[in-house]
Amino acid sequence: MLVLTRKKNQSITIGDDIEITILAVDGDQVKIGIEAPKNLDIHRKEIYLAIQEENNQAAASVSVAGLEAFLKGR
Repeated sequence: MLVLTRKKNQSITIGDDIEITILAVDGDQVKIGIEAPKNLDIHRKEIYLAIQEENNQAAASVSVAGLEAFLKGR
């Protein structure tokens, strides 16, 4: 893990397309702004993990027979 120290209005760049800027610091909370391509999904980690869990549950509930029936109906 790369650890960097930044102050308000300072930025970090990731590659050519992503810039993270520190907008405000208030106690133990930091407000950040992220500029990135529109095709890049950006989520808080807890939301990302919830999405992954839902996807895993959905994938586990699909049977091969159900998938074959779906494909035949196309």
